[in-house]
Amino acid sequence: ICALFETQDIDVAIAALRGKVAIAAVTRSQDGSSLLAGDTVTHVKASPVDKVVDTTGAGDQYAAGVLFGLARSRSISQCGALGSLAAGEVISHYGPRPSVSLQALAAQAGL
Repeated sequence: ICALFETQDIDVAIAALRGKVAIAAVTRSQDGSSLLAGDTVTHVKASPVDKVVDTTGAGDQYAAGVLFGLARSRSISQCGALGSLAAGEVISHYGPRPSVSLQALAAQAGL
């Protein structure tokens, strides 16, 4: 997103998205993610993990969690939390697929 808007500042890039898209989700590695909906930016913390083992599939899992939340009419913060939860699970082991039920993890997290 920074390259798209020719800036080194991710917050400047997110602000530049306002009025151009209805919704956007921008991942920020260990700093979580920022979701833009309309003119509102919501920051979501990264899900805690004991140890990062393999980041393969993290972005895909994050996107899947966010899209699942949107399809279920969840709030933007819940969508980000679902994405963070899914990404956090997949980076805790080798391979790009979850090793446990994401549905069960979401239920445990109250999502």
